[in-house]
Amino acid sequence: MSVQVWTYLLVGLSFALYIGIAIWSRAGSTKEFYVAGGGVSPLANGMATAADWMSAASFLSMAGIIAFAGYDGSVYLMGWTGGYVLLALLLAPYLRKFGKFTVPDFIGERYYSRTARIVAVLCAILVSFTYVAGQMRGVGVVFSRFLEVDIDTGVVIGMVIVLFYAVLGGMKGITYTQVAQYCVLIFAFMVPAIFISLQMTGNPVPQLGMGSTLADGSGTYLLDKLDGLSRDLGFAEFTSGSKSMIDVFAITLALMVGTAGLPHVIVRFFTVKRVRDARKSAGLALLFIAILYTTAPAVAVFAKTNLIETVSERPYADLPAWFKNWERTGLLTYDDKNNDGLVQYVADPARNEVRVDNDIMVLANPEIANLPPWVIALVAAGGLAAALSTAAGLLLVISASISHDLIKSVFRPDITEKQELWAARVAATAAVIVAGYFGINPPGFVAAVVALAFGLAAASFFPAILMGIFYKRMNSKGAVSGMVVGISLMLFYMLKFKFGLFDGGKDAVAGLQKYWWFGISPEGFGTVAMAVNFAVALLVNRFTAPPPESVQQLVEDIRLPAGAPPASQH
Repeated sequence: MSVQVWTYLLVGLSFALYIGIAIWSRAGSTKEFYVAGGGVSPLANGMATAADWMSAASFLSMAGIIAFAGYDGSVYLMGWTGGYVLLALLLAPYLRKFGKFTVPDFIGERYYSRTARIVAVLCAILVSFTYVAGQMRGVGVVFSRFLEVDIDTGVVIGMVIVLFYAVLGGMKGITYTQVAQYCVLIFAFMVPAIFISLQMTGNPVPQLGMGSTLADGSGTYLLDKLDGLSRDLGFAEFTSGSKSMIDVFAITLALMVGTAGLPHVIVRFFTVKRVRDARKSAGLALLFIAILYTTAPAVAVFAKTNLIETVSERPYADLPAWFKNWERTGLLTYDDKNNDGLVQYVADPARNEVRVDNDIMVLANPEIANLPPWVIALVAAGGLAAALSTAAGLLLVISASISHDLIKSVFRPDITEKQELWAARVAATAAVIVAGYFGINPPGFVAAVVALAFGLAAASFFPAILMGIFYKRMNSKGAVSGMVVGISLMLFYMLKFKFGLFDGGKDAVAGLQKYWWFGISPEGFGTVAMAVNFAVALLVNRFTAPPPESVQQLVEDIRLPAGAPPASQH
């Protein structure tokens, strides 16, 4: 069977599975809609959390970034992995013990303020929409190649699928769908990686294959070969870095603390019965995530080496079918600048004739390596699983923020549970439409868009959550001031240096790099905005009244071990 037939078969079967699970587990109450009834097992929650966490950025874009940025791309690997550890150990158990459905719910209650709740809702919506834009673009990229439709049509198809199971099943449907999606995406990521590792180095373990000698008997190490190929074409060596140390630090920290402030991941820890189960599911999720994250650098090395060897200095007429298939999507382009019929893939922009989108490297990798059609189709199904699983979680955050944190908690406290459930579903529908628009008009490639969402989360949520748990003296005025200033600063910097909003538009962005503050890129500026958030919050807190005694006691109580008497009895 052809790749397209295999793709229709595997993607169709996976979609039928997701929809079937959504119908089986449809939500009948707000508790089921928001937190799956609070009865998910640690194993299932660990797999669902891993799927929620490993978005299109992890599956499609991270290996692509590492393939082209080399050592510099490792900031995404370090930041996202370290951030999950930070979230699992530092925040998740305490938030679970607090017992609220959403992050705005926690902030509204902890800071005893309607204003704090509304600011948190706005931040959650902004972060989630920025993040979901990347997922929808990922869906469009997969569909554009493997179902041979344009990216915009692909985004619309993804919108319909995710709307069905997110709106019908809520968190209950999403949780069990994400368990299935984790199995699909991890199998889809690992199978071609193992195949190619065996093909190139004879080692079936991709993580070890990346550092092994080639299977051709030359005794050359794979990484040495890639460095040599890169040098010959004028590119920086794969194993060398060009980013400044301060930018590497800033991006890594922004991704770490942004992770710890992501509302769609935090809410997963409310779906289990006990705090102990939250810890277990966090540990299991870390294990499930590590399988993909430790493999991504190997996939990047395999893909970049095969790409260079397949494309460079070859007649265009002799290029394999995969090159022309991806050309049709517009995500890979060839422009014969000197009209010699040879493909020049070099670092010099004036002579380079090939442009490769970061987001296609994982998807194109099995095609470049000439793997069987079913493996190529499996990767397509995995990419869709990764994008849709995270998109569903984000859409639920948006709908819960609007229906539970705004309508129920602020504007209409007397609303019935049935009316709240309807409001959540209407909000999810509206959110899908907006997310689809951003998927059709994305601000950048998937991982770059997602990195900005992490920066926004770092600038707004992380300080408020951290101080809400560990600093009982922090009051509502301090927390709100910090969140407003932090996210406003991050938004300004992002719009200025990522979109050129104040300096001539997107075409001027490349020239603005020399004006970055402290030499920090927009992807890393969340670290600076977070520091400003902390400073403003602590300053305002210093000159305003402390929180009520009952709130301070509540903060002490959530940090006590299970079974210990309340802080008031010590």
